[in-house]
Amino acid sequence: MSTRIKKTGPPEAGAFRERRARSSNVFRMFYDRGDFPITLIHDSKGNKIAWNIEIERLDYHHYLPLFFDGLCETEHPYAFFACQGISDLLEHSINQVLPVIPQLIVPIKNALNTRKKTIVCRTLKILQQLVGSEELIGEALVPYYRNLLPVFNIFKSMNSNSGDAIDYSQHKRQNIGDLVQETLETLERNGGNNAFQGIKYMIPTYESCIKSQNTR
Repeated sequence: MSTRIKKTGPPEAGAFRERRARSSNVFRMFYDRGDFPITLIHDSKGNKIAWNIEIERLDYHHYLPLFFDGLCETEHPYAFFACQGISDLLEHSINQVLPVIPQLIVPIKNALNTRKKTIVCRTLKILQQLVGSEELIGEALVPYYRNLLPVFNIFKSMNSNSGDAIDYSQHKRQNIGDLVQETLETLERNGGNNAFQGIKYMIPTYESCIKSQNTR
């Protein structure tokens, strides 16, 4: 009597498998308790945030990391408030973001590590806005490339639309591969002399977007 041996292929690597966020849900707790000075309002253009205090007067060391913690949220209104809150804080910053950069790395890493396309896409957009919000932020992020870029390497060649329907100010541009490339180029342009080498070390297939780099 012969027995058949079932042939199986190698197990899937699981690089693209969505993972549970390691966030502490601090943002959700603060929102549910009413600790944020914000209100949701509706107008002809959709939802937006009304701040109950001038944004420039807020303690960025306290509030900005809390809003970044909300990047892992997927439910309304948490995801909307987190993303729009970050966008407003970055837009109105007066040299208040740079000192907070070390506190933002873990929430950004947690959001990227979910591998959930909707979360990754919105985090990439926030990263681009973060880099452009103040001078020297791009350079301040270079030492953290080991924390931030591994997920970039996974999605760099993926031509996929995330289908994110969340309504906030940066709701378009959902192709994850394009967003990865845009964000890497933003990091390189604003990261100083060591940015390209740092990106290249983490993502060997990345080619410099700066002509002077390409001619070396």
